[in-house]
Amino acid sequence: MLGLSSQAEAVYAAMLADPGAELEKVISAAGLDERSVRAGLDELAEFAFVRPSRDMPGTFRVVSPEVALDAMVRRQEAELARQAQELAANKVAAAAAVAEYGRSASAATQAGGERLIGLDAVAAKLELLAKEAREECLSVMPGGAQSAASLNASRPLDAAALERGVDVQTLYQESVRNDAATFAYAQWLTSQGGQVCTAPLLPPRMAIVDRHTVLVPIDPADTKAGALCTSEPAIVASLIAVYRQAWATAVPLGADRTPGTDGLSRVEHDLLLLLAQGLTDDAAAKRLGLGLRTVSRQMTGLMERLGATSRFEAGLKAAQRGWL
Repeated sequence: MLGLSSQAEAVYAAMLADPGAELEKVISAAGLDERSVRAGLDELAEFAFVRPSRDMPGTFRVVSPEVALDAMVRRQEAELARQAQELAANKVAAAAAVAEYGRSASAATQAGGERLIGLDAVAAKLELLAKEAREECLSVMPGGAQSAASLNASRPLDAAALERGVDVQTLYQESVRNDAATFAYAQWLTSQGGQVCTAPLLPPRMAIVDRHTVLVPIDPADTKAGALCTSEPAIVASLIAVYRQAWATAVPLGADRTPGTDGLSRVEHDLLLLLAQGLTDDAAAKRLGLGLRTVSRQMTGLMERLGATSRFEAGLKAAQRGWL
């Protein structure tokens, strides 16, 4: 309670009980050895619980608890006032640093966009944008199953944005329904008030915040390389249009995904489109976020249904049936 060590308290109690006691008597009353008592006296003197005696030079007189505690409280109040001044100064310095950073970032954006090199830089920018978002956060997450690191980083950002009433919309690849971790995250997002849709084919990865700022990969084939962040109106408007078109044709997470009137599932239909464009099975698998074996198996099934013996014949017959 006094802010003293146990040995200093014992010495103080002994001196209060017998203010004029000599050192030997204090040692006996405190139940300590001489070294501990002297250490206790040094501590008591430091915090003004004892003061040098004027009657007996070289010894101490005990200070009453009322006076000692009052002095201690005043010292603590002075220390708190000093800390408050230091905190206020730190806030001013932090505000100045943030303002300077904002000016630098604004200048970089006006110069054509801010290049974020590496995943750490992208993550830091996303954290800042998510914190500043006030209306909506739109994102496209191609590639099928998302990494655990990506999901773990997204959860607190999405939760904080949704709590503030921000509209969170995410487009996933259809194949995420086959990945337990990503599908569970998508279900969690919808349960918190977010919106999730899936589609076999998606535009490149992007994030759009408040219809004002977008993040897109520097290299869509290597998202680890970094991203470009820009608020250039023409670029933002174009990417919003791309996003809206993809969202309009996507399927909500809980919706029925029954095949169309032609008997094709959405994945099968988009697979035919990709192969008609000349993509190999491997390239189509990457675009659809599926495994190569899955795409090869589906393509074999399509060729059997079409009665085709070659890719060219399959494309021709699919076109004749109105599938393309």
